Amino acid sequence: MRNGRQNGTPAYKKIQATILKRVDSGRLKPGDAVESERELAKIHGVSLMTARHALSALEQDGVVQRRRGAGTFIAPPKIHFNKLMGFNELLAGRNLAASSKVLSFNVVTNEREVAARLALVHGTPLNEVGRLRLGADEPFALETCYFSAEQFPDLTRTTLARGSLFAILEHDYGIQLAYADEEVDATAADAETAHLLQVPRSHPLLRMRQVLYSTKGKATVYVLGLYRSDRYNLLIRRFR
Repeated sequence: MRNGRQNGTPAYKKIQATILKRVDSGRLKPGDAVESERELAKIHGVSLMTARHALSALEQDGVVQRRRGAGTFIAPPKIHFNKLMGFNELLAGRNLAASSKVLSFNVVTNEREVAARLALVHGTPLNEVGRLRLGADEPFALETCYFSAEQFPDLTRTTLARGSLFAILEHDYGIQLAYADEEVDATAADAETAHLLQVPRSHPLLRMRQVLYSTKGKATVYVLGLYRSDRYNLLIRRFR
């Protein structure tokens, strides 16, 4: 119907739902082409403007990319930093299988800034864990986590390789993470980081420093994350 509504639902939303269903089922994968505005208008019996609106809305949501002169394609999956949750939860919301590779697990005592951010005395032993985060076997992020080795003496490389840090803290230690203070800026990938994230050297990355607090207001975990800029969105709402 060319009036823009079908059975009470805006026609552009029905077009979106059709495309999203194909993405969720795996019939459309990142890089695959989507029908043109004209083709969608013909398939769904709507105006060209309605089809254009559907694709524009999907583009704003990061589902598709529109390339001038080439067409519209399914975009690489992006993760939105809208809510404090673990990596597994973030990717589950995008129907992606999450996994991690523990690259390093050390006890360090010389991280003065990290200790200060965790309200600990300089020299306090800290567990330092480096992990490569993957979604559907594709690298998404490189994270280094720090937390008190004295408070969490039983955490090991093997334990962290098996499960989510958020879940381990909650189930094994009764600690629930409630909120985070975050600093976000941009940086460029050095040679090692570029190799791990499978991007060109000097590729732009989103760098995030997070102090994660428990429900009791205690600084519990410090995370330094390097995130592929083509995989993540940071959405901000401002009030005047």
